[in-house]
Amino acid sequence: MRNWSLIGSSSVSTLCRKEETILSSNFVHWIFNEGDGNTVHNQVLPKPPLLYKNDRGLRPQWRKGRASAALWLDGYSSYLESEYKLDQIDAFTIEVWIAPRNFSGYSQAPSAIINQHSRRDQTGFLLGLDGDGCAVFQAGSGAEWIELSADKPLERGSWSQLIAAVSNSSISLYVNGEKAADRKVHNFACKPSDAPLMIGKHNEEERIAGVFIPNMFSGLMDEVKFVGEAVAQEGASALFHSPPPVTEDQIGLNRNEWKQDRHRPQFHASPPGHWMNEPHAPFFYKGKYHLFYQHNPQGPFWGNIHWGHWISEDLIHWKDLPVALAPGKFEVDPIGTWSGSASFDEEGNPVLFFTAGNSSFTPNQMTGLAYSTVKETGDLELKEWKKHPLPVVTQPEGMNLHHDGFRDPFVWKEDGRWFQLVASGFEGKGGTIPVFVSDNLTKWDFKGFLMDFPHEKYPHLGEIWELPVLLPISPEKHILLISPVGKGAHVEVYYWIGEWKAEEAAFLPDFEEPKLIDLGLFHFTGPSGMIDPHTGKILLFTIAQGERTVEKEYESGWAHTAGMPVQLSLDAEGGLLVEPADAAESLREEALLALSEVTAKEAQPYLKEVKGDMLDILLEVEAERSFALRVRMTPDQEEETVFLYDAAENRFSADRTRSTRDPAEKTGGIQGGKLEKRLPVLKVRLLLDKSLIEVYLNNSQTLTTRTYPDSLDALGIRLDGPDDLKINALNIWRMKSIYY
Repeated sequence: MRNWSLIGSSSVSTLCRKEETILSSNFVHWIFNEGDGNTVHNQVLPKPPLLYKNDRGLRPQWRKGRASAALWLDGYSSYLESEYKLDQIDAFTIEVWIAPRNFSGYSQAPSAIINQHSRRDQTGFLLGLDGDGCAVFQAGSGAEWIELSADKPLERGSWSQLIAAVSNSSISLYVNGEKAADRKVHNFACKPSDAPLMIGKHNEEERIAGVFIPNMFSGLMDEVKFVGEAVAQEGASALFHSPPPVTEDQIGLNRNEWKQDRHRPQFHASPPGHWMNEPHAPFFYKGKYHLFYQHNPQGPFWGNIHWGHWISEDLIHWKDLPVALAPGKFEVDPIGTWSGSASFDEEGNPVLFFTAGNSSFTPNQMTGLAYSTVKETGDLELKEWKKHPLPVVTQPEGMNLHHDGFRDPFVWKEDGRWFQLVASGFEGKGGTIPVFVSDNLTKWDFKGFLMDFPHEKYPHLGEIWELPVLLPISPEKHILLISPVGKGAHVEVYYWIGEWKAEEAAFLPDFEEPKLIDLGLFHFTGPSGMIDPHTGKILLFTIAQGERTVEKEYESGWAHTAGMPVQLSLDAEGGLLVEPADAAESLREEALLALSEVTAKEAQPYLKEVKGDMLDILLEVEAERSFALRVRMTPDQEEETVFLYDAAENRFSADRTRSTRDPAEKTGGIQGGKLEKRLPVLKVRLLLDKSLIEVYLNNSQTLTTRTYPDSLDALGIRLDGPDDLKINALNIWRMKSIYY
């Protein structure tokens, strides 16, 4: 047992007593050493235990603690609750040991580590963290509400000790043995609250979209202690001892939680869990592809944006790495670290350019810069990055640029200079792309706008052109990709082919109206790209939007997936070629069907025997006649997703009117469009990965969609058309998971 130096209930005392001598009706000690089960027992007196709660019905995750075990809380659905009630007393001390995985980013109310309070009644107490990770303590007497806050955030992924000491003359907050805040009070006594005692969840919860609580605790909980006296600085210092380091295995999301999820894709890149948005900032370095993604580690909901990080040797098998960039209270990006790109510095070391969210600026978006620490650490996985202290580019003044549009920097080096494109728009007019040039990565000169455009003719291109990407696609031509947002925008990936003039920092498109790559609806968005050093082709990365209700995302614990990396090039006529990464074929685990030179009638008996929800389907069929390819089909066809080819219109579409019988799912309707090319043979490559379907058409367009069948037997495939419909080839393979 350890010694406590105490403040008496009415005056400062230098008395030191052992814990055994100060047991009172208000002494509890939860060590969290059970290592299993739903109950955490008080180690001293027969007080009510802590009971683990999970609103998704999941079992508790016990992890390694400082000495034995600790309980891992997911940040949005797991917490603990007890019937324990704090008595009316003049003095008490709360001590907790935690390792926060991330901070909530929520400014309206703190994340409660432990609380039993009513702010309205000004009763009880709360010990927690604000949205930036600074320790806070609050307590009420029934007549007044006292708040203390540390001014320095805790360290993510490390053990921290917090102590709150309350007496009738002072209230103090200690972090790792050092006083972080204090306040003198007069005859203060914390009045008990009738609220339940909760660990990890705020008594007075607020919800996003009526579903998500944004300010729950995320990380490891190791120890909680109450004592009916108030500890002083001497005692707080004596109680702190240096804890062991925390590993990613201890504190990170456990991907195995989703192993049995029948809708979560398994051969597409995804975060270990929770929310992701667009992948971005791809580059190749020392034998590894690096790819980052917008990520909320707090839960499967939008906001609190960090940079997740993957690495791969083949563009298909992705390894999860710790979060690369996180918002920082005293850094350039306190309200979010948004999308960006990657480049290399003067010595060839990777650097990241990101959208720094900062409410001190208008708009609250600017370009931030982060340097790899590989020179100092030698870590070729590039797990650590150091941010430049100031923004390197802010929105130019006097250009009538959009009040909420200056983000998504895209940077590359060319002929000894770095170029930067930024997503923006003209106020009340339409999207645009400012261009900047630099000789040193930190000082940038505004060079004008990438191209002129008649916005009034194309209102579907919205107010802001997000995520601009400009890359060489042939020796003479470049491709410019954008994703429009704002009023009237069709949020898809559009592109122009044209000529890049580096000296003028200008792009001259070959055609005025941009073209679509994908025929789906809001499932192929968020472009980023690079030149593959192995093939010389462009690699395009996108997000495959999930299209689910917030209730379903809460229930599942994940939201969205990366699309399959695609290769972009030009054909002999200068048209765009779009193909999945070559390495996708390495995931073919078993050949289920191989037919050639047959009719639809002849193929049907073979197709009846093929079942699956992770498939690679290759179909080459005459293009002069219509047909329907059905997947995720139940035996009674009550559920099915149907891909229709209309030969007369040369149109390809996905009919999802019977994709699911689950009324809680959103998928439905028909989406599609006309094909750019009409060829004698239509080549269809369909990648089916649980809920995600990607179709490649004549290697020139795609159709990406989602489906969430309710029935477990929605695994069938069928090809409908004229009996004598000519099938040149029909091959189907079962695909392997890249994770399990």
